Amino acid sequence: MQPISVKMHELAKPLWEKSFHHPFITELAAGSLPMDNFRYYLKQDRYYLGNFADLHRKIAAQTTDPAIKQFLIEGADGMNSGETEIRKEFFGELKIDENEIKTTPISPNAYNYVAHMYHELNEGTTATATTALLPCYWLYNEMGQQLVNVGSPVKIYQQFIETYDSPEFSDATNKMISIVDKLGAEASDEEQEAMIKSFLRSSYFELNFWQMAYEKETWGV
Repeated sequence: MQPISVKMHELAKPLWEKSFHHPFITELAAGSLPMDNFRYYLKQDRYYLGNFADLHRKIAAQTTDPAIKQFLIEGADGMNSGETEIRKEFFGELKIDENEIKTTPISPNAYNYVAHMYHELNEGTTATATTALLPCYWLYNEMGQQLVNVGSPVKIYQQFIETYDSPEFSDATNKMISIVDKLGAEASDEEQEAMIKSFLRSSYFELNFWQMAYEKETWGV
C-alpha cells in the first residue's frame, strides 16, 4: 500500500500548481512584485507562524509517540531557526516595527487558515491536526526547489526563496512527511479520509495566502 502522503500530494496537485504559478510568486521571482505586497505578506505570515508554532506544541502534548513529540517540540522551539532569523532581517530592512504589527488587522484568509488548523486540533484527531501542518512545509519546500536556480533580481526576494531550499528546511519537510505517513498507516479508513481532507483544506488556504497578499485583502467592512 502506498503512503498516504502520495495520495495527498496527487490530489492537491491542482491547488499546488496554482500556487506555483500565482502572480505573487511569479512576480516575486521576476523581481516585479511591489514591495508593499511583500510587506503585507510578512505581517500576515507573522500571525500565522506564531500560531503554527503553538500548534506544534499543542499537538505534541496530545501524542504518545516520543519521536513525533520530539520533532513537534523542536519545531515549536525553533528547529527551523533559519526561517525565523531571515524574517527578523526582513522586518528590520523593511522597517516593520511592533506598532505596525499591532495595528495591522488579521486578514480573512490568515484568520481562516489558523482557525482551520485549530479546528483539526480541537474537533479532529492528532493525525488530522498534524496533517494540517504539512502543506506549509511541503509546498514551500517544493516552491524553493523550483525557484532557487531561477532566482530573483531583488535581494530580499532571493533570500526568501533560498530559505525554503535549505538543507535544514528540506530535512524538516521530509521528517514531517514521514510522520504523516506513519500516522496514516495507523489510521482507520475514515480517519485517513479526514487526514486527506485536512491536507487539501490547508493547501487551499496556502493558495489563497498568495491571493490575500496580492490584493492586500481586507474584511470589506
